[in-house]
Amino acid sequence: MTADMGNQQLVVRRGQSFIITLLFTGRGYEEGVDKLALNVETGPCPIESSGTKSHFPVSDALQASEWSAVVDHRDGTSLSLLIYSPPDARIGRYTLTLEASMGYQGTSFRLGEFILLFNPWCPDDSVFLEFEDQRCEFVLTQQGLIYQGSLKFIVPIPWNFGQFEDDIVNICLQLLDTNPKFLRDQNRDCSRRNDPVYIGRVVSAMVNCNDDQGVLAGRWDNKYEDGMSPMSWIGSVDILRRWRKYGCQPVRYGQCWVFAAVACTVLRCLGIPTRVVTNYNSAHDTNSNLVIDRYLDEMGNLQKTSKDTIWNFHCWVESWMTRPDLPPGCDGWQALDPTPQEKSEGAYCCGPAPVKAIKEGELRLNYDIPFVFAEVNADVVYWVLQKDGSRKKTIHSSTVGKNMSTKSVGKDTREDITHNYKYPEGSDQEREVFAKAELQKSHLTEEEKGVSIKIKVSEGMNNGCDFDVYAVISNNTEAERLYRLMFCARTTSYNGVMGPECGMKDLLNVILLPHAEKTVPLRILYEKYGSCLTQDNMIKLMALLIEYQTGDIILGVRDIYIKNPDIKIRILGEPMQKRKLVADLTLTNPLSTPLSGCVFTLEGAGLTDGQKIQELASPIEPEQEAKVRVDLAPQQSGLHKLVVNFESDKLKGVKGYRNVIVAPLPK
Repeated sequence: MTADMGNQQLVVRRGQSFIITLLFTGRGYEEGVDKLALNVETGPCPIESSGTKSHFPVSDALQASEWSAVVDHRDGTSLSLLIYSPPDARIGRYTLTLEASMGYQGTSFRLGEFILLFNPWCPDDSVFLEFEDQRCEFVLTQQGLIYQGSLKFIVPIPWNFGQFEDDIVNICLQLLDTNPKFLRDQNRDCSRRNDPVYIGRVVSAMVNCNDDQGVLAGRWDNKYEDGMSPMSWIGSVDILRRWRKYGCQPVRYGQCWVFAAVACTVLRCLGIPTRVVTNYNSAHDTNSNLVIDRYLDEMGNLQKTSKDTIWNFHCWVESWMTRPDLPPGCDGWQALDPTPQEKSEGAYCCGPAPVKAIKEGELRLNYDIPFVFAEVNADVVYWVLQKDGSRKKTIHSSTVGKNMSTKSVGKDTREDITHNYKYPEGSDQEREVFAKAELQKSHLTEEEKGVSIKIKVSEGMNNGCDFDVYAVISNNTEAERLYRLMFCARTTSYNGVMGPECGMKDLLNVILLPHAEKTVPLRILYEKYGSCLTQDNMIKLMALLIEYQTGDIILGVRDIYIKNPDIKIRILGEPMQKRKLVADLTLTNPLSTPLSGCVFTLEGAGLTDGQKIQELASPIEPEQEAKVRVDLAPQQSGLHKLVVNFESDKLKGVKGYRNVIVAPLPK
């Protein structure tokens, strides 16, 4: 279970035994005559009362709840000892010392070091996970998928977690030793490293650098010239290695999925079962009233008059653990969010928040449940600011917390986990949860609205192409109605920040017949959106319908994702352990102009030795292929994922992956 971490150091899991072999000079060990004892110590100031130091003899039987050792095997001058660590031992780097009384002579030997991790295979460990396929997915699997895109166009992005790559475990332990709590009180910090709740909070804070020497600096303004664009990363290994290489200076730059992916790598490496989850239409409620207020001018343009935001999607992680600090029913998945948004107990971290408590509206439990509850439950209210300074509330049915997604166990498909966080919209259980939380939530059905508006899209919303979108207006009343329609498209970032307009239609006289439907098309041109599309590839569509007679305002909103071209990955030859393998990577330029500065970056745990970068010398003309051939070096058998990123001057963050099954060397 730790063999993939390499053979340069001993890495073991708590709550299970491991063997060391001693070679004596002169005579061998004599039972009943010689006495042996062991010392284990972790941290800079090990103390027995803090659980960071233990002295124990080699005895007749192992003890289930404490450090202990027995003789496993004797052969001449060779002696093998079976050493057992308790299931609540502190994780970290240990030194192991032997005290030997050989007849009348006593001496002490420093045997070396080992690393102790959490153990999801041990029923008495607080991170125990019952099913082997889940332990494989959430602890051992080094590659995965993270979901991006939009609510109605979900896009899986491949990621190389690489938690067992060379030196990653050492970097993760260095991260623990760099956190402010350790720097303030080393003894107290190390004494709490038996608790995954504590470790989860430390990791959540240390993945961002807002108030410590954390791993990643966040940036959301599309100005990444002095670092790496968040869309360019394809794995955690390069990020963590850069952080250590440059003296624990923050790596530039990350956004939510990068923060979550790095946290997933660190937590899996330390032995805590973890997965990345994505919440679509995710609320950031800054004033804790569970209402996200958005303001529009009379032309339907968003105004910056509120700190509350709706992100098209937001990623965090869930980690599996017990919660003995909370009432019964809070064990299991815990939400942890390393993206720096709001402070928790003075630090930019979030969680662990029990997912079961979020669903039940138990807002007073630790940690940060109200913030996560709002992310998946807040109401969105759009106001139109009038010329006289007043504001008018729109009729708009928009809910947050939709299509919550994570990778399925053992396969590359999406699992919807929304039901883990919330009851069905409008159900009795949901109303009970909101009553418990002392909050009210509005629900607006199509029948109650009378006149409604929806935005529909066409096929072929590909980068470089023109396409149509449609405002579909339904009049469910008995009367003819007269409206003004403003239908607008603007580029946007995934966190809701708006860019320039790339399409507009203003119709002054839209007549709606009773019980009829009207469809209004809007053409979106590449020449309008191409130069202002952010690396998130998103456009926000807003349709504002104003009735002349009553002044009522009806709003339709939809975010659309502009699809990048596919990267084709072709494996040449039969993949076999420790034998050369070749991959061809190709991408066709979909734009009407050449692509210059083309670069393929690839990595894959067990397939490549770190990252490989292939630059193309010449620009790629329209409809021509960018193509490179790369050598792979499979070191481990089994299923691996080759993750590829493509960058150019006009196409950024294009992702692709290919699963590769590597056969073991023939015996």
